[in-house]
Amino acid sequence: MRIAEKGKLAITGAVIGVAAVVLTILGNPGNMGFCIACFLRDTAGAMHLHTASIVEYVRPEIIGIILGSFSLSVISGDFRPKGGSSPMLRFVIGFIVMLGALVFLGCPLRMVIRLGGGDLNALVGLVGFSAGIGIGCIFLNMGFSLGRAEKQSGVEGVVLPFSTVILFVLFLAFPSLFLFSESGPGSMHAPVAAALLAGLVVGALAERTRLCMAGGIRDMILIKDFTLITGFAAIFIAVLVGNLINGSFSLGFDNQSVSHSMHIWNFLGMFAVGLGSVMLGGCPLRQLILAGEGSTDSAMAVLGMIAGSAFAHNFSLASSAGTGPGTNGKVALVASIIILLAIAAGMTAKRRKS
Repeated sequence: MRIAEKGKLAITGAVIGVAAVVLTILGNPGNMGFCIACFLRDTAGAMHLHTASIVEYVRPEIIGIILGSFSLSVISGDFRPKGGSSPMLRFVIGFIVMLGALVFLGCPLRMVIRLGGGDLNALVGLVGFSAGIGIGCIFLNMGFSLGRAEKQSGVEGVVLPFSTVILFVLFLAFPSLFLFSESGPGSMHAPVAAALLAGLVVGALAERTRLCMAGGIRDMILIKDFTLITGFAAIFIAVLVGNLINGSFSLGFDNQSVSHSMHIWNFLGMFAVGLGSVMLGGCPLRQLILAGEGSTDSAMAVLGMIAGSAFAHNFSLASSAGTGPGTNGKVALVASIIILLAIAAGMTAKRRKS
């Protein structure tokens, strides 16, 4: 059974890796064929939620991922609306996960894609990500939990998927409602049809296989299970091979696309993402997939990430390519890690008393 699961995850990872390379060739920024954090940030900017003019564009990939997960979960009977498990804490944790990702300049998926492109700064991020997950596993072993989700109405479960449909229709029919970058990463994008199709395929495949980078490393640590990590190994290999064939592989720390070499902040940024992802029960990609399946808890985490991206750019907390985070971002990230640890400790103590 595990061999069959690993095979499905390997195929899913290979498809995602190929899609990431193809989307980059078609216009997405280098080493950013897929990035949940970056694409949510760009979409938030397009909706006037922040004022960073170089990262404003409604990313069809995000819409596709949610709708792909939603559609397949309905077809397969996996659409089961549920929630009510510490929604405000999930919002806050999602907010912090986004802040960490924007200090690093990428989510766990982009971290692997960057590694496949030769960006060694992402290796530093991977160490930090793994360390954050390791600390999260300690809290899990001590009884950490955000509580049990309860069954909810179908209306609750379809709010986020339906909202993405409305967003996409408005994006196509009334583009003047949105902001569009004229330079920078936001101005670089694949054709809408290709981006949407890629998102739909990724959403459907990830829904079937439970693909999750944080979950893969968590399972390796807690139960010595290497099943989930197979998918991300396949993404790395597919992106690596694609970049070698395309001639876009560049090994090193310097001159990498939308990246920086301030190693301690790459480490700490992904440390926050790893710890927060364990607390939420999945990485940013997994949160989108679960939201598509009807989880309002994951929808709250996604809303927290969107709010976090807007806040990070409105208050100069996100890193800049090449130079890394400024003082505001460094202070905010350290404070955010302390908040995550406080939430984890508080919820662990509460569970042990009950």
